[in-house]
Amino acid sequence: MPELPLPPSRRTFLKLGGAVGAGVALGGLHPFTANAEIVRPAGEELVPAGQATTLWYPAPASEAKIIQEGLPIGNGRIGALVGGDPAADFLYLADASLWTGGPNDVLQDDGQFPYETEKFGTLGLLAKLRIAVPAHTGVTDYRRTLDLSNGLVVITYRYRGVQYRREYFASHPDDVVVIRLSGGPVTGSVSLEPTRGEPAAGAGAFTGAFANGLKYACTVAGGTTFSGSDVVIVLSGGTNYVPDAARKFLDTSLDPLALAKRKAAAALAAGGGALRATHVADYRRWYDRMSVDLGQSPPAKRALDTWSRLVARHDDPATADPELEASYLQFGRYLTITGSRDGLPMGLQGLWQNSNTPDWMSDYHTDINVQMNYWLADRAALPGSFTALADYCLAQLPVWTDTTKRLFNDPRNRFRNTSGQVAGWAVAFSTNIYGGSGWWWHPGGNAWLCNSLWDHYAFTQDKAYLARIYPLLKGACEFWAARLVPATVDGREVLVDDHDWSPEHGPQDTRGITYAQEIVWDLFEHYREAVAVLGRDRAYGDRIGGLQQRLYLPKVSPKTGWLEEWMAPDNLGETTHRHLSPLIGFFPGDRIAADTAPPELLDGVRALLVARGMDSYGWATAWRSACWARLKDADRAYRLLLTVLRPSVANGNGTAPNFFDMYSQGSYTIFQIDANLGAPAAMVEMLVYSRPGVVDLLPALPAAWAAAGRVTGIGVRGGFELDLEWRAGKVTRAVFRSVGGTRTEVRAGAWRRTVALRPGESVTVRPS
Repeated sequence: MPELPLPPSRRTFLKLGGAVGAGVALGGLHPFTANAEIVRPAGEELVPAGQATTLWYPAPASEAKIIQEGLPIGNGRIGALVGGDPAADFLYLADASLWTGGPNDVLQDDGQFPYETEKFGTLGLLAKLRIAVPAHTGVTDYRRTLDLSNGLVVITYRYRGVQYRREYFASHPDDVVVIRLSGGPVTGSVSLEPTRGEPAAGAGAFTGAFANGLKYACTVAGGTTFSGSDVVIVLSGGTNYVPDAARKFLDTSLDPLALAKRKAAAALAAGGGALRATHVADYRRWYDRMSVDLGQSPPAKRALDTWSRLVARHDDPATADPELEASYLQFGRYLTITGSRDGLPMGLQGLWQNSNTPDWMSDYHTDINVQMNYWLADRAALPGSFTALADYCLAQLPVWTDTTKRLFNDPRNRFRNTSGQVAGWAVAFSTNIYGGSGWWWHPGGNAWLCNSLWDHYAFTQDKAYLARIYPLLKGACEFWAARLVPATVDGREVLVDDHDWSPEHGPQDTRGITYAQEIVWDLFEHYREAVAVLGRDRAYGDRIGGLQQRLYLPKVSPKTGWLEEWMAPDNLGETTHRHLSPLIGFFPGDRIAADTAPPELLDGVRALLVARGMDSYGWATAWRSACWARLKDADRAYRLLLTVLRPSVANGNGTAPNFFDMYSQGSYTIFQIDANLGAPAAMVEMLVYSRPGVVDLLPALPAAWAAAGRVTGIGVRGGFELDLEWRAGKVTRAVFRSVGGTRTEVRAGAWRRTVALRPGESVTVRPS
């Protein structure tokens, strides 16, 4: 049964002074809603412990290994890593908008952007929270759990015969972090630690400001001590960031501390039970849209804690553990829900930080990483999570456009347009939240971002959304219309990319790189479709169509047998390089499709994949897995998934105890979230391949999942959702629901059927 709120006589709240009232719209903080305006559920509807999908551990996290062992919570804006020590607990908090730096629009001597923490900036920690309960040492029956089904971190243990429970969550409706200590009498203290030496602003609060004008604050509700049988601790904090270039991304009138205090007071007034009920109801509205059953695991595997289970799966590859893999997919969905809502999108580490000096500034990398972060959202029934990326790009567009027009054709920039023309917008390989670019110019970055934005339309068929992103599509087309240069290939005049770099290796000055040719072909195709759907700019759409017809398209090298990467038969880079840049037209693109491309082209794709190898960093391995799924090679696609899931030991690549993907830097590892989202997307690709007009069921079903399974809520490009069931490797039932799509061909092996639906309708098919 759901746990009921404790009676008032057994509650002790850490109280904060200050009036609770109507708030103002925020940037770094969510818009404030007074407590009375939040609709509270009648009860706390938890998925029972025996039915919930969980990760669990028999010991607290080590603070020295917080990034590998801490359990993540988040509400799309503020996130925390939870330690879970009964006597000396700790949380590391981060806010997605807590960025140093600025527009970074003064080029270096080489025509590229500075890439350091002073001008470009970095994401970092907001604060550390410590909870001391000195008496609770020598506890027994300890269990630390990340409850994916309910969106909670839960710690349970026994002390002096009493069973204690702690819950941690970051509520999106209340926009606060909540810690709830219950089960028996508990006495202790709370301390809030700033991470940059910020001065206190009263008990349990501090404020700060960066040189760029960003103001921030954090507060823990009430005093520094507590005692009671149901203690509720509330944290709130944030910045004065706003996604508005016209205001230089700052609301100078906002007082983050005053707003944070009002939020904390409103939350405390609601009480621990109501806060949890509101959070769980909100979280489950997202999470419950998809269920994942890939088959049953052996009882011996199910009895293991999560880290032991990861190790056992790696050490005993012959014994399948499909429930472990299903939980990895659901963990990716959990990170998406908790890391991407209505604020900033997820960068290299999402909302989860362990220092103020993260590698690569925890920025937005535009040559695979930020795009991979959003491969999962639509595929895994979380379309609402995708809009954070679109909102970000739209907010940055005015600055990106201005910077491009002023600086891209700087004579020092080796990637400049030799035509002397410049239009539209471009970005560098790294971007921040102030319109700033870092590192080198990345001409193809605008097209890849646009193609990712288009893919969300392909899943949803949402014309209002398409109209919103249309300026991004058109601006990118304008950039490429000015950039393409003529070349003669095999006696035919074609258009090719100007001097460029195939990310992230090989020469930096070659023309017609496959990466750019494919990505621009997709951009032009999507723009032409947007023109037709929205009925605007038809003449310009025709012009872009003409340019598209003249684009050089890659071919297979007669020397290597691979799809060419540099418009040349020779391999000019590293054979086993981590990036699959020349295969972007195969995945995530669709120009080269397994059922329509010439066989020799598919052979070139396959040969290049073989040459790249079956081992790399997590995100690179996830990309390889998705490509092999597109080739319907279930064995290779699944083996690469298991490579992502290998335990990270001795500073190696792989999965940490808390399921975070670790990127090896030799002497240490860093957390990168892209593999945590890209590998689950590849899992969905093994079950369903879709493009508008075609849906292929179970194209690459691994033997480990083949006995029986069921997945509901799969997103299908073309405007559908799908529930899929199978047994003995064959589809037994598929339910299609239209979310805007009207017609598609469904395939399962040799079976074919055309499905025609009106929006909102559904149909069940049973391939035979």
